[in-house]
Amino acid sequence: MASKAASLVAHAKEWATRYGSYPNGEEGAVLTIPLRLRVAWDNNDADAYADLFTENGSELIADDQLTSREEIRSYMAKAFAGAYKGTRYTETPVEIRLLSDEAALAITEGGILQNGETELALERSVRATWIIVKQNGEWKLFSHQTSPIKG
Repeated sequence: MASKAASLVAHAKEWATRYGSYPNGEEGAVLTIPLRLRVAWDNNDADAYADLFTENGSELIADDQLTSREEIRSYMAKAFAGAYKGTRYTETPVEIRLLSDEAALAITEGGILQNGETELALERSVRATWIIVKQNGEWKLFSHQTSPIKG
């Protein structure tokens, strides 16, 4: 029992480091969207991934512009069964900016780790922009897009 508790504490501490300088307040609440997307990706869970988006959410992924939660769900289900199977997503917050009480911009850097990788390959490094909105008291992802970072 003690080892399980110690493991939970270690995981909680590791998870807390992902918040960078945004652990409290609304900025930290906004940052839960990229963190939850990361967990959904790492679990190859298209439903959890898509459920982060608003119904009319938008995602530019590779050369595909997806324009609804269901389109995102379908795309990611195929990707997690194919090219993204076993991959993980990593990101570090660069900036979280509250635009209003119900809208925020997040900027992160990271990318896709292939199965077994511990370091992100430079050619897969991206900067991501996230438009996050509050609906019925809950932060949801309205728009997400990534752009490659050239080394």
